Amino acid sequence: MTAVGIVGPGRAGVGLGFAFSRAGHRVFVHGRRSSNLPVPLELSWGGNPPWLGVVEVVLLAVPDDALHEVAVMLGRTGKVEERHTVLHVSGVLDHHVLEPLGPTGAALGSLHPFQSLSDPLAAPERLKGAVAAVEGTERAVQVASTLARSIGLHPLRVEGANKTLYHAAAVFASNYIVVVGSVAESLLLEAGLTPDEAREALAPLVRGTVANMRHFGPRQALTGPVVRGDSETIRRHLESVPAETAELY
Repeated sequence: MTAVGIVGPGRAGVGLGFAFSRAGHRVFVHGRRSSNLPVPLELSWGGNPPWLGVVEVVLLAVPDDALHEVAVMLGRTGKVEERHTVLHVSGVLDHHVLEPLGPTGAALGSLHPFQSLSDPLAAPERLKGAVAAVEGTERAVQVASTLARSIGLHPLRVEGANKTLYHAAAVFASNYIVVVGSVAESLLLEAGLTPDEAREALAPLVRGTVANMRHFGPRQALTGPVVRGDSETIRRHLESVPAETAELY
């Protein structure tokens, strides 16, 4: 198995680290300050990662705006070598953000799971069956693809020039559902349901909609008054909801 060092103990870094550890990889995590991580993950903090000499893969799970700075920092250590593969997990940036590490000869690339990692402890199961975008130099793509498969991800190569569109799709598919679900929950609360009742009502509906999209595609999965042409129902909806919700509707 591969020794993987992760810089960034946020939800993505911890979730992926937990999944890699469960898959039998040796995992190290490094952050700026001390924090508690789920067993068996252990954290080093402050200064440079102390494990660069023993890992084969360095995974940068830091905010997009910090990637270039972290790459510069790693380059200055003198401990990133040709044998290393350095990957970042940004959905929108490509491997060129890691160019400060170019002189090291390390393989440079990216691995982005097309999945929400809001709960790191659930990551090993959530990642199984999900897609992961891989990109970079040939050796980096090979390493990223192998790592992805080891935790149940299906790697797909997405060219760097297309990653912004790819990541925008993720925002629509994930963040928009959360926002629209919040609006639906608020309307159910106004209709007299409790928070637990509202979520219990919404979850099967959302699951059914996603299943229909997967099997039939968005066009055939769409139901409701707009598809039926029920203009009177639409009018009543618009009259009953708050003004900002009516604008969204």
